[in-house]
Amino acid sequence: QVLLVESGGGLVQAGGSLRLSCAAPGSIFNIAAMGWYRQAPGNHRELVATITSDYSTNYADSVKTRFTISRDNAKNTVYLQMNSLKPEDTAVYYCNADVPPRLNYWGQGTQVTVSS
Repeated sequence: QVLLVESGGGLVQAGGSLRLSCAAPGSIFNIAAMGWYRQAPGNHRELVATITSDYSTNYADSVKTRFTISRDNAKNTVYLQMNSLKPEDTAVYYCNADVPPRLNYWGQGTQVTVSS
């Protein structure tokens, strides 16, 4: 069982910032594409951002100008810097590791709540 450990969620006012972190085992991190997804109550889980092992990034249109995903291979950690947060960003945020060729792992989720 691969353990992805997320941290950094919390309550913030609209317009504020949070940084999420996700640590993964070194055995998989350097070859994995890492990502952040979120799920709001009553909604499906949706992609927020991904970053490949060679640092190529992809963002949902709704966060593209406000969120930044990054990774530190020395620390086996992926980050999601979230700026200009909006109430509609409120969700449980999940870390994901996509390990070639066919393995996929999820973190336990961290709550982000943005008050208006």
